[in-house]
Amino acid sequence: MNVDFIEVKGFKIPVYSFNTVILGSGAAGLNCAVHLFMNGQKDITVVTENLYGGTSRNSGSDKQTYYKISLCGTISDSPYEMAHTLFSGGAMHGDIALVEATLSAQEFFHLVQIGVPFPHDRYGAYIGYKTDHDPKGRGTSAGPYTSWMMHERLLEQVKSLGIEIFDKHEAISLFRHGDKVVGVLCLNKDKINDENFGMVLFNCTNLVFATGGPGALFKSSVYPETQRGCIGLALEIGARARNMSEFQFGLASVKFRWNVSGTYQQVIPTYISTDKDGGDEREFLIDFFPSVGVLATCIFLKGYEWPFDARKIENYGSSLIDLLVYRETVKLGRRVFLDFRRNITGFRFEDLGKVAYEYLKKSDALFGTPIERLQKMNPQAVQVYAEHGIDLTKEPLEIAVCAQHCNGGLAVNIWWESTNIKHLFPIGEVSGTHGVYRPGGAALNSGQIGGYRAAQYIAARYGENPPPIDDFLKMIKHDLERKIDLLAYFAERVEPGSTVLIKVKNEIQERMTSYAAHIRSLEGVRKALDEAYMLKKRLKDYLVPSSREDLLEVFRVMELTITHIAVLESIRAYLERGGGSRGSYIVLDPNGVLPCEKLEDEWRYKPFDNSLMDEICEIWFDENMEVHVEWTKVRPIPTEEAWFERVWRDFREGRIIE
Repeated sequence: MNVDFIEVKGFKIPVYSFNTVILGSGAAGLNCAVHLFMNGQKDITVVTENLYGGTSRNSGSDKQTYYKISLCGTISDSPYEMAHTLFSGGAMHGDIALVEATLSAQEFFHLVQIGVPFPHDRYGAYIGYKTDHDPKGRGTSAGPYTSWMMHERLLEQVKSLGIEIFDKHEAISLFRHGDKVVGVLCLNKDKINDENFGMVLFNCTNLVFATGGPGALFKSSVYPETQRGCIGLALEIGARARNMSEFQFGLASVKFRWNVSGTYQQVIPTYISTDKDGGDEREFLIDFFPSVGVLATCIFLKGYEWPFDARKIENYGSSLIDLLVYRETVKLGRRVFLDFRRNITGFRFEDLGKVAYEYLKKSDALFGTPIERLQKMNPQAVQVYAEHGIDLTKEPLEIAVCAQHCNGGLAVNIWWESTNIKHLFPIGEVSGTHGVYRPGGAALNSGQIGGYRAAQYIAARYGENPPPIDDFLKMIKHDLERKIDLLAYFAERVEPGSTVLIKVKNEIQERMTSYAAHIRSLEGVRKALDEAYMLKKRLKDYLVPSSREDLLEVFRVMELTITHIAVLESIRAYLERGGGSRGSYIVLDPNGVLPCEKLEDEWRYKPFDNSLMDEICEIWFDENMEVHVEWTKVRPIPTEEAWFERVWRDFREGRIIE
């Protein structure tokens, strides 16, 4: 590790130089660090605002799924079959799908080897199950805390290799020179009150951008509160993004942010609605279903049809429940709870559909109340809430429809390098590798593979040292001075007690939940964009931090402003091309279909539309921060013949990495 000091505008700033900086410390970033080291590139560091604060460390569900190729029993599978499943989700490039499928076993077994306890039988077969959008039973799980275990084991590996970690260093700017990324400016949180604001520069040949999804974008969100994301920093320097309109939404608890999927639904809890004070309790769902049996079966299906899905609303599909919960909470201003202490009024096991009945029968769970069934089928799922002060045996669980995952992100090639900025490698959720739909658990697989591929490419092609400090400073001087001027400007505006930053963040989140979540309309998105651009125009003169520590929040709000404009512009581009309901959202249309006969006309929507599933919407900002949109055709899954002698030759000669 080399450290130098430079002086800019009277501020003395330390500069650390590395071949590769991994920005972010989730499972994807840590895996990349390990593979870089193992591939011989040891001049690396991990830079993070909170080593234990990301989504990997703080999210999960009843049994958090990891998606990989089938590895057990008589289930036939192949990389091409798995790639087809990923690709068929729409708006996904086939070559990326093939890479994610082909390497899924390798990266899965890497996790097994470092101690993630995925279950196997006495013969060594890693058993699987069906997850959402999955035809093969490729899902596996180490329990509710699968990604936590991944993070823990990978962090142990990073530390054992002696890889340098800069914790509590939050990025506020990326630097680009020509068509390459060259560095990062961070603020050391422990030194924000120092004369130089805690500024730290990183000079690097490569930047692995592993900062996670935009967790602070929506008011109703199941992202951990410590996961904010900072994709806007890459957008600000012109990085292309794709599929930014495509998010995943689903039911989650709000007091403690956790997905209520899987077993939480399969035990068929009772959905109740109350007024804001907890009074006027009623079982509201039955008003919209033809019978208790149909309702109970629908709730059961939410277990592995958990994400809100535009194709699963009509004919009493499982996503009708999400729509009714949203109607109850957002439109009617009430609260919704899952009550595991009692069965639905009139509930009988014999009234269940065949799939639900057989599942509960095979699980020895045709008895008792939902909480008794949950304790039998998945006691860990009960314990998760107990560990966070919620006793499901004594109280109902408040829920809402929440943002859970961004399927879009920065545009990358098959080595996870940005398609328009060299040496920038977005991996994990910030990488836009998914399509409209994705199997549950595919994000964990994708993050591990992205980290491996980036490491493989960097070690083989980008091994040179970063530029000398004087050259580095010449490359970034103009942009660095602008950022320092901003820091000084906002430091002068500090007003103790100011709540402006909170107001602006709330404004953005409420706008996104109202117009860009799972219920959308062209009129609403246009209105949201007008408001977003008005905010952006007045932002610099409007933001007032309450303290020096609030300077970090200033830059978070500015980044969030850019990000939400990119998402809204992507949604507008899709809707203006006539796009209808798809993925995890519906598009309202007064001339459309009614979700069910007892709902009001305002809920009419365009049916599922696959007309744009073979195209990808890409968006980027130019140097004047003007938005550009381009639609590109998806690349098919490669089908060239895999002849051993030819591949062996290309491998020996290094031609596979291009």
